[in-house]
Amino acid sequence: MTAIYKSREWAETASEKLRIFAQPQRLMILSFLLGGENTVSVINKETGIGQPALSQQLAALRRAEIVKTRRNGKQIWYDLADDTARLCVRTMEALLKDEPDHQKLVEAATGVPAIVTR
Repeated sequence: MTAIYKSREWAETASEKLRIFAQPQRLMILSFLLGGENTVSVINKETGIGQPALSQQLAALRRAEIVKTRRNGKQIWYDLADDTARLCVRTMEALLKDEPDHQKLVEAATGVPAIVTR
């Protein structure tokens, strides 16, 4: 794997992806979707974002391929697109707290529960 500093193209791609995550309502949606697939009405109820803004942010996340959709009748269900999206959201939640949770960072990065030693 090449380090980001060695590739302008990779740095630009990474910056664009970070820009998608760097919006409070999008982070709220992504964090909620860690719990699993849900409809717009449930996402709205749990996040309190409000319908017009929620639709706009979900569309941005869809375009960025961070969330995926599934239609069931008239309802559209949203979920995180893949394990990479889950890893990104879990890592941000663990890293960006006032006091980073190093155990959760290890779990997010590896997918394996960290063993706590004291």
